Amino acid sequence: MTDKNHAWTLARTPSAGWPTDGDFAWLECPVPSPGPGQALTRTVYLSLDPYQWGRRRLGIEAVGDICHGRTVSEVLESHSDEYQPGDFIFNTNGWQTHGLVGDGVDVFGYMFPRKIDPAIAPISTAIGILGMLGLTAYSGLYVQCAPQSGETVVVSAASGGVGQAAGQIAKIKGCRVVGVAGIQAKCDYVVNELGFDACVSHLSDSYADDLRIACPDGVDIYYENVGGKTYQGVLPLLNQNSRITLCGMISQYGNTDGNDAGKVWRETGAPFFERSNTQVHGLFVGNYVASHQAEFLSEMGGWIHDGLVKYREDVADGLETAPEAFSAMLTGGTFGKTLVLVGSDPTADSSLAERRARGNVLAD
Repeated sequence: MTDKNHAWTLARTPSAGWPTDGDFAWLECPVPSPGPGQALTRTVYLSLDPYQWGRRRLGIEAVGDICHGRTVSEVLESHSDEYQPGDFIFNTNGWQTHGLVGDGVDVFGYMFPRKIDPAIAPISTAIGILGMLGLTAYSGLYVQCAPQSGETVVVSAASGGVGQAAGQIAKIKGCRVVGVAGIQAKCDYVVNELGFDACVSHLSDSYADDLRIACPDGVDIYYENVGGKTYQGVLPLLNQNSRITLCGMISQYGNTDGNDAGKVWRETGAPFFERSNTQVHGLFVGNYVASHQAEFLSEMGGWIHDGLVKYREDVADGLETAPEAFSAMLTGGTFGKTLVLVGSDPTADSSLAERRARGNVLAD
């Protein structure tokens, strides 16, 4: 086993814009030693998510901290009765090659460490479709908005990890599902592979008209991941008693105008919400772990097994690529759930190159 731990730390608190080379610093330090009730793990997969940028801009992560991120890891050494060497677990090592789990270890979040069974699904899914990402889609779309058969659901960032899951859940519930994505390849994937009824590009000059044509009966549910132009195109189409889940506003995370993006979002929508009696749900996935995680894992696991839900992963190779992949994810340059392969995955049925060659679609 190597005696070196490699990590990315926060070099400065970013005030505005998108990540740059100066925001992160490479750190080499000793591998931590597990104490009583703890286990040492090596990171296999690191999850990159938009909320991480918000943590850094808001100062939740201090300069010098190892960057936060949820992970899939393998247990190397254990002084815990709960974990044994060779176990695979969902945990929060962050942007580093090694970390600790167990007694006294801060888990940085809302989903506590749990063992992963590679026989059920690829282990990467624990930070994707069967992890916080999937629970976010399930909680926002299914629990908060209660879709009814025949309703029209619009999902922004439809080719992203959360958008893929939310749209497919809506299809399972009998809805007409319209995605909003960027380049044509993403729109084609959402329709041809995931089974959405339509997908329009927010890059089009005719976006608002395209969305209106795709939603001839208006919009009953909007799953909001983006904000900005995408959101503004949905507002005039909201039906009476429509529902919105406000999951994120990725287009606004790099704003430099000093405005409160959430406040602007609500003020922009207020006249439409009042006219349509629209119910807006803020989404904090941590509120649904205790009440819905077991139900979600059972249902989503069944849907994947039965081929009703597919997913796509965009996998960067090596921890050193994390800042570049993170920036690409925030600005629309990745396709699907964004992960970093930090260390070898002994459970994978093929190499990363082979998985890329087939489009990173791991469930088909």
